[in-house]
Amino acid sequence: QVQLVESGGGLVQPGGSLRLSCVASGSIFSINAMHWYRQAPGKQRELVATITSGGSTNYADSVKGRFSISRDNAKNTAYLQMNSLKPEDTAVYYCKTFFAGLPYWGQGTQVTVSS
Repeated sequence: QVQLVESGGGLVQPGGSLRLSCVASGSIFSINAMHWYRQAPGKQRELVATITSGGSTNYADSVKGRFSISRDNAKNTAYLQMNSLKPEDTAVYYCKTFFAGLPYWGQGTQVTVSS
């Protein structure tokens, strides 16, 4: 099965930065789009950022200008650089891809923005 493993979450003060990583198994990362989602307690899971196999990116309006998604195909890794973090960014962050028409999710990494 396809495996995605996130890391890099933690506690950060408002205005701070974190960099999340998502390592994908096999050769999936080299040919598939990658997505970052987040889910806050009691809230619906929402799409935060997308990067295509060709490197095109898209962002939710709520994070545009603050977050940056990137990928390193040689390392089978996608990244989410999060700057100017706000308390409302607090959530579990998940990476996601599709393979053979089915979605695959990482286990999630907790991001807490609080003073």
